[in-house]
Amino acid sequence: MKIHPAPAILALLIATLAVANANIYKTRINPHWAPDGAWMWYRNDLAEGEREFILVDLKKGLRQRAFDHGKLAAALKEAGAGEPRAVQLPLEDLSFDLKSGTTTFRMQGKWYRCDLKNYRVEQTEKPQAAAAPPKKEEQKEPPRDKPYRASRDVSPDGQWRAYVKDHNLWVRANKEGSEERQLSTDGMDKNSYQAPFWAPNSNNLIAFRVQPGEVGPVHMIESSPREGGRAKLHTRRYALPGDKFTIHELNWFDLAKREHKKPEGGLIDFRGPHLRWTEDGRHIRYEKIDRGHQRFRIIEVDLFTGRHRNIIDEQTKTFIWTEHALRMGMPRVNWLKPTKEILYLSEKDGHRHIYLVDIATGTMKPVTKGEFVVRYVDKVDEEKRQIWFRASGRHKDQDPYLMHFYRVNFDGTGFTALTEGNGDHEIRYSPDRKFIIATYSRIDRAPAHELRRVSDGKLVCKLEETDISELVASGWEPPEVFSAKGRDGKTDIWGIVCKPADFDPSRKYPVLEDMYAGPHDSYVPKRWNPGRRYSGWTEMGFVVIKVDGMGTANRSKAFHDACWKNLKDAGFPDRILWHKAYAKKNPWYDITRVGIYGGSAGGQSSTGALLFHPDFYKVAVSSCGCHDNRMDKASWNEQWMGYPVGPHYAESSNIDNANRLEGRLLLIVGELDRNVPPESTLRLADALIRANKDFDLIVVPNGGHGGGGRHGDRRRKDFFRKHLLGIEPPNYNTSK
Repeated sequence: MKIHPAPAILALLIATLAVANANIYKTRINPHWAPDGAWMWYRNDLAEGEREFILVDLKKGLRQRAFDHGKLAAALKEAGAGEPRAVQLPLEDLSFDLKSGTTTFRMQGKWYRCDLKNYRVEQTEKPQAAAAPPKKEEQKEPPRDKPYRASRDVSPDGQWRAYVKDHNLWVRANKEGSEERQLSTDGMDKNSYQAPFWAPNSNNLIAFRVQPGEVGPVHMIESSPREGGRAKLHTRRYALPGDKFTIHELNWFDLAKREHKKPEGGLIDFRGPHLRWTEDGRHIRYEKIDRGHQRFRIIEVDLFTGRHRNIIDEQTKTFIWTEHALRMGMPRVNWLKPTKEILYLSEKDGHRHIYLVDIATGTMKPVTKGEFVVRYVDKVDEEKRQIWFRASGRHKDQDPYLMHFYRVNFDGTGFTALTEGNGDHEIRYSPDRKFIIATYSRIDRAPAHELRRVSDGKLVCKLEETDISELVASGWEPPEVFSAKGRDGKTDIWGIVCKPADFDPSRKYPVLEDMYAGPHDSYVPKRWNPGRRYSGWTEMGFVVIKVDGMGTANRSKAFHDACWKNLKDAGFPDRILWHKAYAKKNPWYDITRVGIYGGSAGGQSSTGALLFHPDFYKVAVSSCGCHDNRMDKASWNEQWMGYPVGPHYAESSNIDNANRLEGRLLLIVGELDRNVPPESTLRLADALIRANKDFDLIVVPNGGHGGGGRHGDRRRKDFFRKHLLGIEPPNYNTSK
């Protein structure tokens, strides 16, 4: 491998500075909207301090320069307003009268009006603020659900008091001399009744019999307290997969009949019960996620009869994605205000979609459907019965991860695409929400701006394309987007390639993969950025790539399911095929020298690359890794690895497979990691030592969940330079 001499390194630094100092224009539009919704203007700041003013006639959909800049500059000079340059007009607070063809603006503290038909300028008073359009008659909000709230002890009629005694539920009439009545007999130590709830008829009530969980501690040693003295032990409760969680058993009581029943909704052993009462106080409803995430229910219990029914009962052979639901902008279950319907998010038809559920019948109708993924719900308009949301994958000719905006009615009609450009979108609404400025970009395409109509999503006019000519002239190039078929031979796997600034296709370049495959998201960046991605690596002579393989989110359910009970998979079969497909088209891409690095779940996967795919990956650096899914937080790991804990946990364990290590491995861990217990990395080190394997280990005193700070960064770079470029690290300990 050719090593850069000092002049070459200097050239790289000069190129980096050139990129940093290059100006970029029209990356964003700052709109000024007419009070009456007739027009919108904005200013473009251009090269060499020049500027231009743009006016958009919203009714005609016409974008043009707001005026002849040269004529206006001359008219201002003639009117005694100084000698403004046409390319740098210092105008502010513009307004337009499209009917009369005039514009009013402020310049250097004075107000002027210009007749754009003849460019006559006159000084004027500050214009009065335009009257806002008359407000529409406010629509009354639909009646909110005000669910009945039971007292925890006294009945609604005030006649009874419920309480727990000797672990059982008791009641006593609120009058002198009344006797106690025991309602339950099966309460006991560590399985006691708690929290009675009265029904509005003061005859029925419910209570949970609660069995405490058995969650063990994790320990961390703070070896080097900054204040000095002895090392400190830090201990806290930390639920691991398989730990016993608190169990809640629902019980129903009828005082008059002296009945005690246990509705067949099942024990709640994952998350505590959150009860929702109906307005009449007769029913309670609650969500139940079965341990292992393979069944999700909304259960309704009739407090007058003790009967129960499932409003929603979804089951699957793999997993139902219940964790991280709020990332999608709304809970998995969204109760509409009158409580007669539910909006429900589910992947049950193969893609994540929105469903409308009739509570009375349990009927579930799709609101969205098709081979695309609902990513976020931005707004639910219950009055208009519309949902505003973001989704990806609907444009078959685009990268399936690119985000677009949509609107749809509750019944699935009126599906409207608000964006369509080939890029990842963000939008801004006009004050009256009749128009949006849609800005879209890709990692290899600078932002473009469009004006679109909200009513039908149609393009009103194109506004601007970001000007990156200076950036390109400096030698900057964007990352390359590349896709190749995955393990099934038909699904496209998407990634990016970042090359050195002085890239030479006649050379051979080692490859580094930035690894993260947590199933809770996708990770390849999609939006444009003017920086040099991974420049800290590429300037050393590496090519850096990032890929989303199967097992990650935001594609189909089948794509996602690759992780099920198999986190060691990490999409590696797809990643390796992607590497090979790219190398086939690019001979300079050296797949005999592939390194990989990552942290947390990426730390698990980067080590797993050497254990399970040593024929392809040669060097790995793993930071704060979850090296055994039985030793990391239960909520995350049981979501993907299931419950109960079985042999499949061991099959995905780096610790249990430490004897398979080939290649070069560097482990980094902070001794005070409060996310992934540091013992995970230390037990891997122990297993490697017992297997007589060579590896490097950095334990960062007082370090947390991360890559080891500046020291870890230097050691990581030296490790890859040594084992992939053949460059021995310098002696950092010498004073010379």
